Amino acid sequence: MRVLKKILDFYLNTSTHVALAVYALSWITLLQFDIAYDENVLYFVMFSSITGYNFVKYFGLAKFHHRSLTSKLKAIQIFSLISFIVLCYYAYLLNTETLIYVGVFGVMTFLYAIPLVPKTIFIDKQKNLRSISGLKIYVIAIVWVGVTVFLPLINNHHAITNVVIITAIQRFVFVIVLMLPFEIRDLSYDSLKLSTIPQKIGVMRTKYFGVLMLIIFFCLEFFKGEMNEKLLFVHILITIVTLLMLVFARENQNKYYSAFWVESLPIWWLILLLLFH
Repeated sequence: MRVLKKILDFYLNTSTHVALAVYALSWITLLQFDIAYDENVLYFVMFSSITGYNFVKYFGLAKFHHRSLTSKLKAIQIFSLISFIVLCYYAYLLNTETLIYVGVFGVMTFLYAIPLVPKTIFIDKQKNLRSISGLKIYVIAIVWVGVTVFLPLINNHHAITNVVIITAIQRFVFVIVLMLPFEIRDLSYDSLKLSTIPQKIGVMRTKYFGVLMLIIFFCLEFFKGEMNEKLLFVHILITIVTLLMLVFARENQNKYYSAFWVESLPIWWLILLLLFH
């Protein structure tokens, strides 16, 4: 049992789980627009997510404690390095237009972790994008939309139509809702200066806000045009499960509630789509 727990913790700590969630949402986009499986862009998305998330999470630790890194952090660094090498390989296979687009989100990820922007707009001494009061959740949602909606479509030369814009808005709303259980979990640990949604309006109103977002997420599907019964069933199911995960989120939640189960929702969404597509 201990071995399984260590494997699970390593799986989560290396950001592999969140990377699979991003990979799943990117594949969902391809399925929604009837585009064939694009190995190059999907694997690039997955390995760049591992590299990017680990860079954001562990940059400070590696910077200030590089001489006394624990074996766990060293293992994560090696894993991240391997992921970076793999993402470079798949980046080489992407279209030039796609790579230019990727560069924009690469800069956003860099600024999210590295203190380069003037400190006058920040709430503390870190001076990076995630330190700007109230901005963190929206930065993450924008990046996820760019990577999981627009990137797969651009690499496949798909036009940016009204349906794509609706899908992007829908995905933005979905990611915001996915983030809420994390913000509820971290309520006791986050600095009050971060101005997270639960800090601003409380846990109960945060859940009401999430319910409203899910209603928007659900209703937007009907503005895309015709939908077959199977896809509608999947959409209803993923909305209900996401709603339940939000409703049962609490401040003192299980260690794996958000980090594993909530983060698994895009993966289950993909599985359902593949079963009913």
